[in-house]
Amino acid sequence: MQTLVITALALGLALLGVYSFPIPKATFRLIYSQVPENVVAGLSSLRRRNPLKRFQAGRITWRYHDEGAGGEVILFLHGMGGSGDIWFQQIEALKDRFRCIAVTYPPLPTLDTLRSGILGILEQEKFSRVNVVGSSMGGYLAQFLAGTDPALIKKVVLGNTFPPNDLISRRARMGVRYLPWVPEWAILAGVRRNTSRLLYPASGNSELVNAYLYEQTCGAMRKQDFIARCACLCQSFRPPNLDALGIPALIIASDNDPMVEPGVQALLKRTYPSAAVKIFADAGHFPYLNRPEEYNQALAHFLTTL
Repeated sequence: MQTLVITALALGLALLGVYSFPIPKATFRLIYSQVPENVVAGLSSLRRRNPLKRFQAGRITWRYHDEGAGGEVILFLHGMGGSGDIWFQQIEALKDRFRCIAVTYPPLPTLDTLRSGILGILEQEKFSRVNVVGSSMGGYLAQFLAGTDPALIKKVVLGNTFPPNDLISRRARMGVRYLPWVPEWAILAGVRRNTSRLLYPASGNSELVNAYLYEQTCGAMRKQDFIARCACLCQSFRPPNLDALGIPALIIASDNDPMVEPGVQALLKRTYPSAAVKIFADAGHFPYLNRPEEYNQALAHFLTTL
């Protein structure tokens, strides 16, 4: 009996040690040490010059960047592994012509709850119509918003994303099923491994992509964020008929995107056959980070053309 108690205590302590393994910490300067100084200065400037705005939805706090003074509005929706400031290069390039709103999602597990918060932010800012730019999961959310609130959306950009499909939802269901049992440090280590093996090489070895995603694993994102975002991708919906709704669309994709396979990219184009298409060569999953000039030109041209 005593042996069993000792064994149980030892196993309990071992599990406690596994689950309490610390999240890596590093300074901003160290994380971004390999990124060009002018790029680091741009990100630092966005974070420093204006405090994040807040929108309170019950007990849930939304945070978002609000920059620019243009007459039209761009709502930026980030992907699964990011925050609102991932769009800092687009905001800097477009803020003279557009009011730029870049949200960071709280850990909410459905597209409906994300939608409610976004609508609350737009109502708080008194915006009745916006252009939506979404990448990856943000592009998925943008399609959902176009279907539920078409009168809100003037134009939509679907970047490195996918329509509702079995492949993505199956992966997301696995995340929802297994991630709750995985220690937080292991999830974050998996993000770093995925970055080094897939996302960093596909981006042309962009040090900005590498640094930004590493920073997300140093406390910017937590386990609950990953699980909630996986749950959102489990939610299917009927893709909106953008032609019938009168919403012009631009599809942005990369020919070597490791997260969105060619078959899924083709499905997106078939889902929205009248959408304009911009294909980046060898740009990976984050062309707005590692190819910002070309990306910004594509956005500006699409959003300012009738």
